[in-house]
Amino acid sequence: MTCSLAGTLDRTFQNLRKAREDFIPTHDAREIGSIISVSPGIARVSGLPGVEFEEMLAFPGRIFGIAFNLDAEEIGVVLLGDHGHLRAGDTVERTGRVMDVPVGDLLLGRVIDPLGLPLDNLGPLVSEKRLPIERPAPPNMDRAPVTEPLMTGIKVVDALIPIGRGQRELILGDRQTGKSAIALDAILNQHDKNVVCVYCTIGQRAAATAKAVAMLKEKGAMRYTVVVVAEGGDPPGMSYIAPYAATSIAEHFMEQGRDVLIVYDDLTHHARSYRELSLLLRRPPGREAFPGDIFYIHSRLLERATHLRPERGGGSLTALPVIETEAQNMAAYIPTNLISITDGQISLSPTLFHLGVLPAVDVGTSVSRVGGKAQRAAYRAVAGDLKLAYAQFEELESFARFGARLDDASLETLEHGRRLRACLRQPEFAPVPMPEQLAVLLALTSGLFRAVPLQRMAEAEQAVRQAVASVSGTMLERLEHEGLADDDRAALVRMARQALLDAGLTRS
Repeated sequence: MTCSLAGTLDRTFQNLRKAREDFIPTHDAREIGSIISVSPGIARVSGLPGVEFEEMLAFPGRIFGIAFNLDAEEIGVVLLGDHGHLRAGDTVERTGRVMDVPVGDLLLGRVIDPLGLPLDNLGPLVSEKRLPIERPAPPNMDRAPVTEPLMTGIKVVDALIPIGRGQRELILGDRQTGKSAIALDAILNQHDKNVVCVYCTIGQRAAATAKAVAMLKEKGAMRYTVVVVAEGGDPPGMSYIAPYAATSIAEHFMEQGRDVLIVYDDLTHHARSYRELSLLLRRPPGREAFPGDIFYIHSRLLERATHLRPERGGGSLTALPVIETEAQNMAAYIPTNLISITDGQISLSPTLFHLGVLPAVDVGTSVSRVGGKAQRAAYRAVAGDLKLAYAQFEELESFARFGARLDDASLETLEHGRRLRACLRQPEFAPVPMPEQLAVLLALTSGLFRAVPLQRMAEAEQAVRQAVASVSGTMLERLEHEGLADDDRAALVRMARQALLDAGLTRS
C-alpha cells in the first residue's frame, strides 16, 4: 500500500516537473485607458492609441460604450447602460470587436433590449450566432424588383396606398393620430402570411410599449415577432443603436430567404438621441441643431431594406419607419429627410382623427411609389379609380361647407364619397382579410351601397363581409393569383346584393 502511494506521488511530481519545463510564458497585450470625464450618455477617455471607430469599449461594472469621436488627445465614447457609478480615473479596456446582437429563431416571441439582453423574464437568450449592428446594405446587383404585396389588413392602405415586400413606406403624422396603430395592424395581419416581424420601439414610454406587447400576445402575434425596446428613460446611446440592432436581427431572417417586416417606432426619437449625443460630443450643429450627418444615419439604416434576388435566397425586408410631425409640418428637417429616403408615405391627419375617421389617413398627401407595381390584379380592377374619386370628394366636400348650391352630379359625387369614406373606416387592431376587402370595395364601386342609409353603412359592410365566408376556395385562389375575372366579379356582386337584401338594407 505504501509502495503504491509512493509510486503515484512520484508520477505526479514527474508530470508537474515536465509541465513546468514545457511551459513557455506568453505576453497578453491589452490596451487600457482611463476616463477623463463622464457626462449624461457619454464619456471622454484618454489612452487606447489603437482604438478604432465604433469599436466597443469595456467599462467597470460590465458597462459598454462605442468609440464615436477619435480625436488626437481623447476619445468620445457613447455609453450603453446605467453609468452612474463611473468616475474619472476609472479604467477602460478595448474589446477588439464592434457592437453585435444575437440573431436566430430563438428570438421569436421575445422582448429584448438593443444589447440583446432579455426584458421579458423568460430566461436568458442562448444564440449560436451574432451579427454586427452596423452592416453594409445589399448592393444593387443583389436586389430584385418589388413584385409581391405586403398586405396590412387596412382597407385604405391596401386599396389606395399599397405596400410591396421590400419597400420602405414612411408613416408620419402629428402626435396621437394613430401612427403606431397602423404599424401594429400590419404586424397582426401577417399571422398566416409566413412573414417574420420585428417591432423596434425607440424612446417610447414604458407603459405604451407594455400595452403594445400585451396586445401582440393577446392576438397571437408574438410567435412570429421580435420586439426590440429602447425606453424613454434609457441612455441616448441605447436609443441610437436600437434600430440598427433590430435591422441586423431582421436581416438574418431575410438572408435565410424569408420575408420580414420591420417597424421603427419612431425615428423622431432616434434623431433627437443622435442630436443629443452629437452636441455632447461637441460636433458642429446644423439646421435645427441636428448634426450634418443626420441624413446619413437614416439613409444607411433604411437602405438595408430590400428584396433580394433569387440567387441570394429571394428574401425581403420591408421597413415601416414612423415619424412624428408638429402641426402637420411635413416640410420640417427630419420629415423631409425621411420622405426623400423612403418609397412613399402614409400621412395621418389630426382633423380626420378628431372627426372620428379612423384610420385618419390623408389620401391626398399619401403615396406609394413602388407598391402599385406589386398590387394584386384584383385590387387594381376594383380600386383603380377610388383614389381619384376620394380626392374629388374631399375637394367638393370642403367647397360644399360654404353652403353653395350644387348640381345633381355634384350631389351624387358627395353621396358616393361619403359611402367610400364609411367603407374605408376601420377599428384598430382588427385587420380585414383580402377577400372581404375586395367584396366590400366591389359592392361600393358597383353602386350597391347607394340605397343604404349612411348611418347603416357599418351594418351593410359587415353583412357583405360575412357573406364572403361562403366563397369557394377555388375562387379565393383565383382572386389571389389570377385577378378578378368577369364571372368572379358577377358572382361577388350577386353575393353582396343578396347579403344586403337578407339584412333588409336594400330592396330588390
